[in-house]
Amino acid sequence: MNRQELFSLIKQKESFLCVGLDPSLDKIPSHLKNEPDPIFAFNRAIIDSTADYAVAYKPNVAFYEALGAKGWESLEKTLAYIPEGIFTIADAKRGDIGNTSTLYAKAFFENLSADAVTVAPYMGKDSVTPFLAFKDKWVILLALTSNEGSHDFQLFSNADGKELYKEVLENSQQWGSLDNLMYVVGATRGEKISEVRTIVPEHFLLVPGVGAQGGNLEDVAKYGMNSSCGLLVNSSRGIIYASSDRNFADAAATEAKKLQLEMSHLLYRYLK
Repeated sequence: MNRQELFSLIKQKESFLCVGLDPSLDKIPSHLKNEPDPIFAFNRAIIDSTADYAVAYKPNVAFYEALGAKGWESLEKTLAYIPEGIFTIADAKRGDIGNTSTLYAKAFFENLSADAVTVAPYMGKDSVTPFLAFKDKWVILLALTSNEGSHDFQLFSNADGKELYKEVLENSQQWGSLDNLMYVVGATRGEKISEVRTIVPEHFLLVPGVGAQGGNLEDVAKYGMNSSCGLLVNSSRGIIYASSDRNFADAAATEAKKLQLEMSHLLYRYLK
């Protein structure tokens, strides 16, 4: 999916919602555990109930890899089940020397047919550019995350007082383009989003942390939205675990619709 197609989808659905598919066997409703593939059964119900409101789905690969070969099969089936035309993100946080990154890219872009993969920039340009060689595929580069330990390195300042995440944003723009490079910027770092936008005004941002992690959606839109929306806001636990009963899919739909309606208002207010 290219940039224009993604923006058209956002306008069509009046939404920039990304639903995180992070299922855990100890959290999914108990009645699903009798299914041949409980993880896929859970994901299928979530997708069916939220597809009208979401423009993207983001399975976190760790939740599947932890289950071994069966989990990888669940991930394959999940990505294949997502309706055509919805953006898919493999949240894998990969990044290694060139030939290894090429194989990671083939795994997610060719074998799983994901539209995007999250990539860690710590090893530098040659660990990222192999992912960027695939047509109409995206790298979503970790820039400023919302976890507690993000300040350990990302906010570290060099001798000139420039924080490391800003170096990542500035230098990486030379590796890709607006059409294949996005950035992860956490919603719980709301005060930093405007600073991010001064460096990457037109790139798309994947913004986790809204909902269960306490990020404020209006602040994200106010400081982060650009003329192409430029935002994919992820919600995982707040949607997929809205209920642990048999009505879990309906509860997920209610939460997704609630976010979509808020996003619709924000698009009218802040789309530049």
